[in-house]
Amino acid sequence: MSAGISTYSPDSRHCDCGEGKTNCTVPRSAAVSDSDSTETALVAAPGDVAALPCYAVGNETPILTTWVKNGQEVASSQTPAPAGQRVTVTNDGSLRIGRVAPGDEGTYRCSSTLPGNYTFHARVSLRVSTGPENVSTSVGPATALSNGTLVVLRGSSVSFHCSGSSYPSQRLTWAFSGASSSNDSLTSTANTTLDFRIEDVQPGAQGVYSCRAHNPVSGQAVNRSTQLLVYYVPDRRPDCAWAPARDPSQVRFNCTWSGAYPTPTLLWGDGDDQGDPPAHRVGSGYASDRGESLSLMLNRSALSDGQTLRCAARHPALAAGTETSCSFTLKSPYPEGEPLVTALAATSVTLTCTEDVSLPPANTTWKRGLQQEDIVPGSKYVLFNDGPARRLTIHNISKEDEGVYFCRSENPLAVRELEVYLTVKTSSAYTGVILGVFIAALIVGSAVIVAKTLHFNRHRMCLGNGFGQMEEDSGDVLSLVESDDEQIFRDAVPQLPPIANGHQTTLVQIHRIPSSDHEDAETADTSPQEDTAQTEPPGDLLTL
Repeated sequence: MSAGISTYSPDSRHCDCGEGKTNCTVPRSAAVSDSDSTETALVAAPGDVAALPCYAVGNETPILTTWVKNGQEVASSQTPAPAGQRVTVTNDGSLRIGRVAPGDEGTYRCSSTLPGNYTFHARVSLRVSTGPENVSTSVGPATALSNGTLVVLRGSSVSFHCSGSSYPSQRLTWAFSGASSSNDSLTSTANTTLDFRIEDVQPGAQGVYSCRAHNPVSGQAVNRSTQLLVYYVPDRRPDCAWAPARDPSQVRFNCTWSGAYPTPTLLWGDGDDQGDPPAHRVGSGYASDRGESLSLMLNRSALSDGQTLRCAARHPALAAGTETSCSFTLKSPYPEGEPLVTALAATSVTLTCTEDVSLPPANTTWKRGLQQEDIVPGSKYVLFNDGPARRLTIHNISKEDEGVYFCRSENPLAVRELEVYLTVKTSSAYTGVILGVFIAALIVGSAVIVAKTLHFNRHRMCLGNGFGQMEEDSGDVLSLVESDDEQIFRDAVPQLPPIANGHQTTLVQIHRIPSSDHEDAETADTSPQEDTAQTEPPGDLLTL
């Protein structure tokens, strides 16, 4: 139905039109009936022009048409309508109501007389309907973008409100269209307002929310739609990493922060995670871009030991003026190991170099000689990596292997070398033999000395003096007499009485010899001492 004039669609029937029994066609709709048993319902909005049909028949004009509402005549074709009259009867018998007002609502009856005194009756119900109008929506708390789109943060709570007015009735409905759904009804009511709430908003709640206000009488509907975006960031910091370049003096730094909506802005610069936003100018400007990753290539001239590189991520879901970042502090390599190594010829030796402080990690290799020649692994040289340690094992060492070796560590910041000097000793094969011979000679010599000492002091051991009194009793002399001289000795030595078994007892006289410091005096007085000794009584007796 258009907003201007209400119409109807007639059908037809045949009837007897008068005295001459002439057949004629009287069109009618469901609203037109000669028995007044049917009714047509028309709806008009305030201000519209409504046309209430009575009947339609060819080009014949009714003789008289009268319209009655609630038992009172509203208009008649016999009464001329003054200029500007709002309610009039048209030539075909329809009732025309201009600028419909709510008071025009009701049931109208018409009576129309056709030529031949044929009377036709009809009943029309007019309903004045308004709305939906004043339909409005609100979503919050949310942030509005310049284009009217609303933004909320993941995990927040959002309330939806819709209101409107319609006469005589209305229905409000909230619907949602998202990535996985289309115009799904969320809730509905016949009241003038409709509210609902979403707790802990997730990315799946992003989409278009529509409130539809529908007037079931007029069939009119009004939609109010709002696009809602859900912003969110990952629960982790950006990831800072590096990748080697073909040129060892260059390095590529990568910053990645995925899982954020919308796409974040990444920026490389100097600083740390707790400092101000990066302000280091790289090249001709800041190294920044909008995306989930940002790469930066730097060479050795732009890097220094102890420098801190920082990648900051900025996102509207973060608090105003804040950002999240990752960083690392660059360090030059510092290889460590033993600078002096000694090895024996025809053996194996392992040179060890450890480097674990550099950042980015350095590439550590072994070089040989002052020209730093590359070492080719094989049966002679074996290279082995054990964590941060780099080991070089040299088998079957010879004098040719003696010299300087370099442990070379290089990262994009600098090159550092550990110089190791290898000394090869060739006389090591005879050292064990010489040492064994020396120890054997020492043992044999000691045994000979001890044997000779025992041999020359055997008589003292027989007297029971032992080794402890050899020096103290060095002045005592023991004289032993052979059997041939026994008679002479007996004459000079007093005899003891014979023992019971008939054997003789020999008297042995021990003379005291003065020490070396009195030798001169003893020499001068030899004869007197001997005479005196002969006259002295016998000394110690030894029975043999």
